[in-house]
Amino acid sequence: MPQHGYGHRWRGFWRGRSCWIPSLAAAIIHALAATARPCFAMRWQYHRGEAMTDLQVPDVTCALVRQLIAMRTAPPAPEAVTVAKQCLLDWLGVTLAARHEPLVEMLCDELDGADGACSVLVRDRPASLLDAVLINGAAGHALDYDDVITAMGHPTAPVAPAVIALGEVTGASGAKVVAAFIAGLEAECRVANLLGPSHYAKGWHGTATFGCFGAAAAAGHLLDLDEAQMCHAFGIAGTQAAGLKSVFGTMSKPLHAGRAAQNGVLAARLARRGFTSDTDILGSAQGFAATQSTSVDRGAALAPRALPWVVDVLFKYHAACYLTHNTIEAAAALRDGTPFSTADIEAVTVEVQPMHMGVCNIEAPRTGLECKFSLRMTCAMALLGEDTFDEALYSDTTAARPDLAALCARTQVEPCAPTIASTVHVRLSDGRKLSHTADVTQPVRDLAAQQQRIERKFRSLGNDSLAAGTPDRIIALCRDLDRAPDLSNLLAACAEAVRV
Repeated sequence: MPQHGYGHRWRGFWRGRSCWIPSLAAAIIHALAATARPCFAMRWQYHRGEAMTDLQVPDVTCALVRQLIAMRTAPPAPEAVTVAKQCLLDWLGVTLAARHEPLVEMLCDELDGADGACSVLVRDRPASLLDAVLINGAAGHALDYDDVITAMGHPTAPVAPAVIALGEVTGASGAKVVAAFIAGLEAECRVANLLGPSHYAKGWHGTATFGCFGAAAAAGHLLDLDEAQMCHAFGIAGTQAAGLKSVFGTMSKPLHAGRAAQNGVLAARLARRGFTSDTDILGSAQGFAATQSTSVDRGAALAPRALPWVVDVLFKYHAACYLTHNTIEAAAALRDGTPFSTADIEAVTVEVQPMHMGVCNIEAPRTGLECKFSLRMTCAMALLGEDTFDEALYSDTTAARPDLAALCARTQVEPCAPTIASTVHVRLSDGRKLSHTADVTQPVRDLAAQQQRIERKFRSLGNDSLAAGTPDRIIALCRDLDRAPDLSNLLAACAEAVRV
């Protein structure tokens, strides 16, 4: 009887090939196993509805997610809680102070009229959750006066809008909001350590890229996402994470923070609904790290720490790009130590690290915003005794001042500093040569003293522009935020503050 169908054909195919096909198959399987992501099994089990076992070696995304979820099992360290509350107070201060900035007004006008129940801090009106996160996030970075951390850039700018907005709509306690903030900051710093310095050096803005992961992690904490959901949230965040340094000195830099916060919140909310993505976005061959870094370091990303990353946050006490602060401090020390006039200064040389040149080296700033990204201008301000603490100093009028412009023209910036510290050299007309080196990158461990400086900064920003009495009330509410039942009193105080 004749044989028909594929079975007959395949039996013919196998004849004479049985010796080499199994070997070929084994070689293919071996190659796939060598290149496949270790967490493929997690992905397969997740879609089958099964739990991942501890016997499997997690990929880098999964390993980081596990670290973040483990942070939920115990209260944060007291030092971490204190600094987290200081971050939120500082961020509220710079956000409220930016409410009349043109970029903030443009965003509010563009998104005006949207229904919602989420507070827009710079306006006494609500908006949809995602719109509020975008506006608040951009406003918090509009003055470029928000905190920094050496690991990734501006840590609070993309995370605070996420926890404030989601905390409001979910009715979360102050303690849970603070814990979510700490987890979000932990995530963005660890992702930053994974990618290493090449990411920023290439032109990516870490506040925008790493901040997207931070916002997603913080939102996931508030939404109680499980491990699989968090991995998908990271995948959704990672495929949206973007922001280029070429826009520094423009309105688009603050937009980065707002978009990072918005995209992170969206990622977590979509993941909770079952939206899928690459669950090893940080480790995939064409994922976030592989495409945006040449200095990937898994060990640095997952390294244990005695305390969360939040305790290393640095606060800004000059209203300019943080990379100008060493120069400002060095110039101010020279001015305070040796009396001289503007006419006495023949030449100034500022020595910084090479990375400064692509961030804050605008030679002849024309606007107040550009002044914030000019080593020459900020150095000139400090040498002439201007109050660089004062946000109002950074204006178009200041940029046009002949005395400052003339001193900028006599200033050279050299990318030759061997360490993160910056040095200012001044040559005077009488032949004297003065030099001072400054480094403001060391975290403060005297948290009581740090609290006093942040409260002074908040009052300086708000006493003349916010409703009477509200700065002190907001300060007090932030100080006790971890004991608050929810965010309602804090947000009510912020709303009252802008009714002027």
